[in-house]
Formats: sequence, C-alpha cells, structure tokens
Amino acid sequence: MAINGCPECLTKQREIDRLTEEVQRLRQKLRYRERREKEGFFGSSTPSSKVPVKADTPAREKKKPGAREGHEGHGRAAFSEADADRVIEVAPPARCPSCGSGLAEKGRERRLVLESRPLAAERIVYRLPRMVCRHCGRTIRAQAPGVLPRSLYGNQLITQAAAMHYLHGVPLGRVGAQVGVEPGSLMEIFHRLARLLEGVVPGLVARYRQAPAKHADETGWRTAGKNGYAWLFATPTVSLFRFRKTRSGSVPREVLGEAPLPGVLVVDRYAGYNKAPCAVQYCYAHLLRDLKDLEKEFPDDPEVRAFVAALAPLLAAAMGLRTLPMSDRKFKRRAREIETQIRAAIDAPALHLGVRGYQDLFREQETRLYHWARDRTVPADNNLAERDLRPTVIARKVSFGSQSEHGAKTREVLMTVLHTLKKREADPVRRLKSALDALAADPTADPFPALFDD
Repeated sequence: MAINGCPECLTKQREIDRLTEEVQRLRQKLRYRERREKEGFFGSSTPSSKVPVKADTPAREKKKPGAREGHEGHGRAAFSEADADRVIEVAPPARCPSCGSGLAEKGRERRLVLESRPLAAERIVYRLPRMVCRHCGRTIRAQAPGVLPRSLYGNQLITQAAAMHYLHGVPLGRVGAQVGVEPGSLMEIFHRLARLLEGVVPGLVARYRQAPAKHADETGWRTAGKNGYAWLFATPTVSLFRFRKTRSGSVPREVLGEAPLPGVLVVDRYAGYNKAPCAVQYCYAHLLRDLKDLEKEFPDDPEVRAFVAALAPLLAAAMGLRTLPMSDRKFKRRAREIETQIRAAIDAPALHLGVRGYQDLFREQETRLYHWARDRTVPADNNLAERDLRPTVIARKVSFGSQSEHGAKTREVLMTVLHTLKKREADPVRRLKSALDALAADPTADPFPALFDD
C-alpha cells in the first residue's frame, strides 16, 4: 500500500538529514584537529619532544611524609674500619677555643664519610728498567702497568671517559673538561678503543640470535648532517646498536641473518621486520595505544566504547601476566583464558568500520599475536627495547647525532660493548678496564672472554 506524503515535508526531512550528516562530519574534523594540536601530527605516536602543547603535571594528593609505621627503614649504611679505603688520623687542636688553655685527650670517636676522587687526569712517570739477557743478549724493557702500547693515556682514564660519554650520555665537551683532555684527543682515544673492541661484536650477535626472546626497535639519528636511524637489537643480557642511513629491512637481516633462528622476535608492526627468520610477536602496548586512539576518534559511539572497554583490560592483563608471582602451570592456564577472551572480542560481530578494521588486524596477523601465551619467556610488549633505546634518544637531543660516519661506527661499537656490560656487571667500567689491562699485557689476546665470559 502506497503512502502519500507531503512533498514539502519530504524536502524538509531530506534537508534535516543532510544537515545532520554534515554536523557529524564537521564534529569529527574538529575533533581530529583538536587532537592533532594537542598530541602532534602523529597522534599518540608523536615523540614527546614534538608534542605541541604539553599538559601540566596533574596535582597530586599530599600524603604524610615518611614510610608507613613499622617500616624497617633504609638509613645511611655504616661500615667498619676494616671495610674503609682509608683511615685518616686528624690532629687535635692545640688550645681550647673558649679560654685558650691546653687540652688533654679524652678519647677518640669515629666519623664515617663517603668521598669521591677527582676525575682529572693524573700525570704519571713510569721508570721502566731495561734488562739484558746474559745468554742471548736481548734487551728487555719492563711494561707500564695498565697502559696500552704506544698510548699516552692509561686504561682507567680511557674506560672512565668512554663510560661517561657512551654509557651515561655526558656530552663530549663536559667529559673533556672533567678529565682534563681535549675533546679531539678524546675522540682519537675512542676511535682506537672501538678498533680494539670491534672483534667482540660478532660474538654478541651470535648470542642475540640464539636468545629465546629477542627485541628490536629503531629511532631517528643524524650522521654527518643527514637523516638516518639508530637501531637497537636487545635481550636481557645483550644490546646491539646499529647506526645506518636506512630504515629498510636490510638492517634486521644484517643482524638476524638468513638462516632460521630459534626463539621469538618482539617488535612493533613496522614492516622492516616482516622477513625475520624466526617467529614474531607484535607489541601489545602499541596495539593498546591504537585501541585507545580509536576511542578518542569516536568517543560518542556506543559500539566503539563497548569494544574498547572489553578488549583494553585484556591487552593490559596479557602484558603484565608474566611478571606476576605464580607457577608456570598457573601462568599457562591464565594465559589461555586471556587469549580465549581476546579471540572472543575479536570474533564478535561488529558494524562500526573502525572496530571491524581493528578486528581484521588481529585476524590477519594471528600468527604474530599469541606467542606470549605459549612461552612465559616471551613478553607481550616491547618495553625492554623501548627502555634500552631511551638513552640514545636523550643523546640525540643533546648531541644532534654523529658528526661523521667514523664517529657513528665508533659509537656503534662502544655503545654495544658498554650497554651489554651494564646488563651483566655491577661495575662495567672495572670489567672493561681489566680487559684492556689484559690487552696491554698481550696485544694478541682475544678480549671477548675477558669481557663477557662469566
């Protein structure tokens, strides 16, 4: 049965529908511009240094100072005279400061002080005896301890300066001012040190390849005034740095090789890692950020809000599960539960295009999303690489990159060695110095066992 309608009412309704659609479109455009002004061009992926307007730190609720009642506390740790590096006898005053009379000793008391040694270079002259063999007549000269052949600088100064610059990120000029060596001379020291240690990098690459869980990430790095990238390939005990002009997959192939490898590579969804010769686990932190971006883009859509509310806690639970104090059996049971719930949220019917697009990502990349549930050693996030790469980001902001290809290569070797030592040793500087002392005694020795063999 046909329904007769008023032509004028139909025209008005069409105009109302057109205006309603236009208002929704303008609201979305306005919301997008407001987010870009607040978060930057890349949204939530914008680096903190590029965020146009940084929000003020929210006010925190004041709490009562000090620890809770009954807390044992951590005051200054005392030490005995046997543990002290030096015991100094202080001369008593000759007269009483009040009346000027003589003083009689009443006893002694101790005062414990922690003091640092100055970092300035110390000028040392070694008197090296020259000896002649009574049998063959060969002249033998004693070696200066802790000094490399034909080196003006001692191993302690070299390792201390290298750690300050490449491990702690102290600018080169400040390092030179503290140790009393010109920056140009320091760079020559670092270049020679990198040449000595370059041979240990392949051994670290081999250990990285065999690790059950491997991480990788990259960030911008300028070399000789041109844009490039700093790559990090890391495990809990190894940090491999690469400074290259390209962001292509050739760099991961250089480190990972072509042969099939054991373990899982944890990365973001950058395509440069797609041809890795091992299993790949995508970072849930990036997926969670994309999920929250979807909610920010459509805050008024009930389907989007319900989807985010269902999936976001599951992604967060997956990332934190392996750190919880539970047995491996209980971990696997809980991991299967979370995986099942994630799959249910992904397979649920959806009408919103944004939700369906996010679901398609999980369906298409299913083989790269659930390794964390099979193996507890494989994390669901790439936080290890993110944390290890942060000092490089800070160094980039301070130094604006490397001044030459030679400098980038030196930084690559020394950062690899020092940051790997930091993961393995309580005192990486001491371990590096002992390895240099071994090289000073025998220049043909392999430094790898002295550095990384436990």
